Amino acid sequence: MRIKDLPLFVTHDGKSSRANITCRYKCGDACSHAVPNVSGGAYFGDLVRNAVSRRGVLRGGAMAVLAVGAGGVLTACSDDASAGETPAPGTGDLGPVARGTDFTPVAPNTTDAVTVPDGYDQAVVIRWGDPVLPDAPAFDIANQTAAAQEKQFGFNNDFAGLLPVEGVPNAYLLVVNHEYTTEPFMFAGYDAENPTEEQVRIGWANHGLSVVQVKGEPGTGRLTPEFGQYNRRITGLTEFAVTGPAAGSDLLKTTADPTGTRVLGTLNNCSGGLTPWGTVLSGEENFNQYFANAEQVTDPVVAGRLARYGIEGGASERKWERFDPRFDVTATPNEVNRFGWVVEVNPWDATSVPVKHTALGRFKHEAATIHVTADGTVVAYSGDDERFDYMYKFVSSRKMQDGNSQAAMRHNMTLLDAGTLYVAQLTGDNPDAIDGTGTLPEGGAFTGAGTWIPLLRTNEDGSAESLVDGMSADEVAVFTRLAGDKVGATKMDRPEDFEPNPATGKVYVALTNNSKRGVDGKPAADEANPRVNNKNGQVLEIDDDHAGTAFTWNLLLVCGDPEAADTYFGGFDKSQVSPISCPDNLAFDPHGNLWISTDGNALKSNDGLFAVVLDGPRRGETKQFLTVPIGAETCGPIVQENRVVVCVQHPGETDDASWDAPASHWPDGGAAQPRPAVVAAWKSGGLIGA
Repeated sequence: MRIKDLPLFVTHDGKSSRANITCRYKCGDACSHAVPNVSGGAYFGDLVRNAVSRRGVLRGGAMAVLAVGAGGVLTACSDDASAGETPAPGTGDLGPVARGTDFTPVAPNTTDAVTVPDGYDQAVVIRWGDPVLPDAPAFDIANQTAAAQEKQFGFNNDFAGLLPVEGVPNAYLLVVNHEYTTEPFMFAGYDAENPTEEQVRIGWANHGLSVVQVKGEPGTGRLTPEFGQYNRRITGLTEFAVTGPAAGSDLLKTTADPTGTRVLGTLNNCSGGLTPWGTVLSGEENFNQYFANAEQVTDPVVAGRLARYGIEGGASERKWERFDPRFDVTATPNEVNRFGWVVEVNPWDATSVPVKHTALGRFKHEAATIHVTADGTVVAYSGDDERFDYMYKFVSSRKMQDGNSQAAMRHNMTLLDAGTLYVAQLTGDNPDAIDGTGTLPEGGAFTGAGTWIPLLRTNEDGSAESLVDGMSADEVAVFTRLAGDKVGATKMDRPEDFEPNPATGKVYVALTNNSKRGVDGKPAADEANPRVNNKNGQVLEIDDDHAGTAFTWNLLLVCGDPEAADTYFGGFDKSQVSPISCPDNLAFDPHGNLWISTDGNALKSNDGLFAVVLDGPRRGETKQFLTVPIGAETCGPIVQENRVVVCVQHPGETDDASWDAPASHWPDGGAAQPRPAVVAAWKSGGLIGA
C-alpha cells in the first residue's frame, strides 16, 4: 500500500505535554529541580582524538536464536552485531511495504480513547482495581482499602511482559509493574498536606508488580484474565532479598535490617524486560521522591550523595515519612540506599522471594534488558533516566544454562550477581559540525564510536573490586552515579529504554528529551545529543561488541515534527512519516521492526505507539499504530504476530482536571473516573501489519 500524506497539527511551543501533576507524582517534578549531575566530566568533543576507530570494532558472527526458560522466551545470541554503512535516503523505488508495517497510520489526535488503525479492534485486558487473586473484593473506588488493593491490580501500569504457559494452549502470564500513584485522582477530597494512614497504605499496595494468568482468544488477539496458580501481587511491603556486592554492606544496614540483605518493597518500577530463563526484570526509577528531610542532613559527604540522586528538600509529596520512619533520611539514613536497583521476579513461583541485584549498580533504572552471546555470556543493558546521566551495561562472568529445570532457574537467577559493570563514553565522527541546531553533518547522519569503561567487578565468591580510583566496591555499587562522574562517562539526554534486536544483535536506546541541553551553562550539544533545548528526543542505534568494550553508534531518529529542519528519520523521506515526540519504551516485532511508545508528546497530540523500519530502502519509515486517551502515556509495548499490547498509564492526568471534574472517563465511559489499564489490539481476521 502507499502511505497517504499524514495530517500534521504540530504547531507547537516545543514543550512536553506531560501535566505538572504527573511530574509531581511520577518523578518528583524532576524538571523543575536542579540537574543532579554537576560533575565536570569529559566533554564529548574533547574525546574525539581518543576515539575508538570505527573500523576497530570486531564484527561478524552468525546470529542464532535460542528458545530457553519457562515459557520459551526468545533471545538473540550473537558474538556481535552485523556491519553496515548508513543506507541511502528512503526515496525512489522503495519496494513493498515492510512486513509487519502494512497498516494505515493513525493520525495525531486528542481523542479520549485508544485509537487503532482501520480494520483493527482493541479491548481492555485488565484495569486498576480488577481482581488478581480469587478472594479479591470487587473494586469500589469510593471505599478503597489497603487489604483489598493488595489483591487487586495496581495503579499506573508501565512495563508489561507476556510469557507462554508451557503445555497450556493460548495461556500466558501477564507480568505488569506499577510505577507510581497519583493520589489526587485516586481519592475523592484528597488532602495532599494531610493524607490518612489508610490512604498511604493503599498507595504502598498500588506500587510493585502484578502477575496475572490470561487466556488468549483463538482467531483474535483478545486476552482475558484468569485466576491461576501463579497469580500474585508484589507491593511496597513485599520482602526482597539483596544480592551482589552491596548485600550486607554497612551502607544498606538499618535498625530493622541489621544484615543489610532484606528490603521491604519496590518503588517506582518503570520499564523492564523478560529474561531468556523465564524471569522478569524491572527497574526502580524515581525512588528519590519518596524520601523526606534531606535538607536537614549536615554531613557534607552524605548530603552530596543525596543531592547526586535528586534527594532534597523537606517533607515528601506523599508524606509517607509520617507513618513509617524509613522514609525519613534523618531517622533511617540508609533506607534510601535500598532503592534504585534492578529487581528480578520469578513469576513461575508465587512464593519466591524477589531479588534486588546490586552488581548492576544503583541509579534511576528505566529498565534492564538482556542479550545473550553465542557462548552463553549474558549482557544486561540499562539507562539512567535523568537529564545528563549515563548508559550502562553489565557483562556476567557466568554462562546461562539452557532448559527450564529448577536447577537451571536457580543458576540463571545468579547470572546478574557476578561480572563487570560498565558505563558508556561516546565520541562523534563530526564534532566540528555540531552546532546545536540538529543540522546533519555532511555525511548525512549522526555517527560515532564509543567505549565501555569498567566500574566494578564482582567475583564468583561474592567479593568485589572497585575499578574507580578513590571509591570502594560497595561505594561504586551504591553510588554508581558518582563512579560514572569520576571516569568521565558521556552525559546523555535522558537514556530510558534499551532494547537489543533479536534479529541483528544491535542495541537501541530511547533518549526521551532534555530541555536543559546547552541552556544556562549546561553541557552543549554533541553528536549523540545534537540539539539544544531538546524537547522531542532521539533514538540511538548501537553496534556493540556485547561482551567487549568497543562499539559504534548512529542516530536512527531525531524526533519531532517531520517538517522541521532539526528532525531525521534514518534518511527516509520525511514527508511520508508520522510525527513522533519523546520516545520512551522500545520493543521489536517478529519481523525485526522497532516499535516505540512515547511519553509527553510535545507536538500537541496524544501519546502513541509507532512502528519503525530498520533495514532496507525503507529504513527510518515511521508509522503511528495507535494513540492513547487524553492525559495518558503509552507504556510497555508487546508486539506479536496476532496482537499488540500496551499499558495506558495516567489517563486523564491534566492540570485542569480533578476528581470532581475528570478530563477523561476512559476506559469505562459515562461519568466514571479514569483508570490506568492494559489494552490489547488486533487485526480482525489477520496478522498485525499484514
